[in-house]
Amino acid sequence: MNYPKEYRDITRMDVANYLEKRFIKEDSVVSRNVGGEFILVPIRRSATEVDSIYTLNEVAARIWDLIDGVKTVAAIRDAIVGEYEVAPDEAEKDLLDLLMQLQSVNAVREA
Repeated sequence: MNYPKEYRDITRMDVANYLEKRFIKEDSVVSRNVGGEFILVPIRRSATEVDSIYTLNEVAARIWDLIDGVKTVAAIRDAIVGEYEVAPDEAEKDLLDLLMQLQSVNAVREA
């Protein structure tokens, strides 16, 4: 499988361990559906970071909804596979990539 670049050097066992993690949304990020677009807005950033608004596509918005601190990454992957026409490997790759991005902008953290 072609994992995000951050995961290219890790073993399948490391990915399996990541799939058992749980994430929670940071309180410093709010989500809104504005005119049919789903956005994440950091509310506790400096003035220099005011342009840090993130738009999510439909699947990413659904993943955002599923992040609750209880569901594992694997459970979120399985929900996405069940709701959308996507192969498990592709869903997993895209989910890992999205979670890495969300972590990098401090929108989520491990529960």
